[in-house]
Amino acid sequence: MTTSETIRVGLGERSYDVIVGPGVLARAGELTRPLLKRSRVAIVTDATVAGLHLPALNAALDAAGIAHEAIVLPPGEQTKSFAQLEHVCRALLAARLERGDLVVALGGGVIGDLVGLAAGLVRRGMGFVQIPTTLLAQVDSSVGGKTAINAPEGKNLIGLFHQPRLVLADTAVLGTLPLRELKAGYAEVVKYGLIGDAPFFDWLDSDGAKLLSGDLAALTRAVAASVTAKAGVVERDETETGERALLNLGHTFGHALEAATGFSQRLLHGEGVAIGMKLAFDLSAALGACDGQVPGRVATHLARMGLPHRIADIAGARLSTDELLRHMAQDKKVEAGKLTFILARGIGEAFIAKDVDADAVRAVLNKAE
Repeated sequence: MTTSETIRVGLGERSYDVIVGPGVLARAGELTRPLLKRSRVAIVTDATVAGLHLPALNAALDAAGIAHEAIVLPPGEQTKSFAQLEHVCRALLAARLERGDLVVALGGGVIGDLVGLAAGLVRRGMGFVQIPTTLLAQVDSSVGGKTAINAPEGKNLIGLFHQPRLVLADTAVLGTLPLRELKAGYAEVVKYGLIGDAPFFDWLDSDGAKLLSGDLAALTRAVAASVTAKAGVVERDETETGERALLNLGHTFGHALEAATGFSQRLLHGEGVAIGMKLAFDLSAALGACDGQVPGRVATHLARMGLPHRIADIAGARLSTDELLRHMAQDKKVEAGKLTFILARGIGEAFIAKDVDADAVRAVLNKAE
């Protein structure tokens, strides 16, 4: 039987545990209770996740004697909006949640990002617990304290850093994910191999199919390895003033693709990251940073895992280079109007490149399939 693993995110008085493994959701009450000043929490989730996992969370909280009420939102990326942020904040106030109470985010990255931001704002900062139910959220967005909503100008542009008090990543709940969502999350897993861990990429290259088939041991290993890698980066650079930007490999391109497709089901976040990572390696090769064969290896792996790696893979893709460049100009890593990209010298050798020539980016996009 696969057991759980605990990874500590060491941030001084803001330190917290990430507990990874099957069956963690059933222990949510006992694991959360030591953090409570009084036995009461609010749960924020979406309608899809509520139907799948809210009863199990309710039962776990009941067993621990923790009172709870749920705020259920519409599913989808459109929920990361000002309107839903206001709704959640006002619902927490209406529930008379106190500053010392906890909010539980049950869902994927959309719920985690939105709830973390609301918790950071209500009463000038409440604590929250992340219970991520997607692979993407378990390996990336639930850890590190980045919270945000989207704006018409771009993705995740309205937010703040607010660390959770606890993260419970139950790998067994991933069995309820549609395969497309699981594959989208896998893009964030392989990212950790591409930015700094070539042996992890090699393991994924040989065993990634097991993970996508739902093998719990493979899933738990991949999530724990990803969280361990992210925790180390967050500990060294909590607010992304340097090294943490490496975690954005593929995201500058990916976020622009998401914005250009209206943050819709045409392109899931992880799919945008997958295409963006391939474009980042294309740009690296075009600038002479890495061998010209490396982007092909990345593309081959993504294709074998059933992930898109070309702009042409996006349904109805008719995206202009000018439009994508306009969206990139709003990227959070822009400094003094200059584009910053995460590039690579090879598999597992990513680096931060500031002031990348926009003409080089344009050339890569113009050549992109």
